[in-house]
Amino acid sequence: MDAKKAVLVLNGVFPDPSILASYSSSAYIKIAVDGGLKYFRHASITPDILIGDLDSISLEDRAWAEQQSVQILQYPPEKDASDFELSLTWVIQQGIPWVRILAALGGRLDQTMANCFLLMNDQLRGMDVRFEDGKEEVCLVQQSITLQGQPGDIISLLPLQAVVYGVTTHDLKYPLHDEELSMHQARGISNVMLTTSAAVEVKEGLCLLIHTRQGR
Repeated sequence: MDAKKAVLVLNGVFPDPSILASYSSSAYIKIAVDGGLKYFRHASITPDILIGDLDSISLEDRAWAEQQSVQILQYPPEKDASDFELSLTWVIQQGIPWVRILAALGGRLDQTMANCFLLMNDQLRGMDVRFEDGKEEVCLVQQSITLQGQPGDIISLLPLQAVVYGVTTHDLKYPLHDEELSMHQARGISNVMLTTSAAVEVKEGLCLLIHTRQGR
């Protein structure tokens, strides 16, 4: 497996499972994170690796993975890291710079927030890591990022520290020009894309960016 792109499928809410097919080629290392295996099985797409303590998969899904000769990295249930964190660590160790994470949002709020906070791992710096579920795209803005979408898509910026400095946006309806965003204000919420692409720059600090596609 020498692909330089990885797709992780978790066990969360997946509004549009059909997008998994777009990552089915050999260009991607496909990783089922514990119960995310069911989405692969339902799509008849064989993952390369199954990672987790396997407490959220059915006997039928486990048997299917074994029949498909999926590499299984099983961990004990009593562990300090989540299954998602273990899979991210594996990707980092492989030196894979591009990662898309499916079915990681929705459901339990604690798990969704923990998943988002894992993007702050210093070892991910310089990598292109984004959550994707067909409806929403979520990523971390450390210095700059470019997005592809449609006019009318919603872009929200959530500071992950008290104040984020030097925030500049491009091709959004409500522009920011080298400004500050604070955690105790909602100024970065519900901006709107004007074209099919937009960009955000941050001079100091970390922002969580949520891209909500309209009409999906």
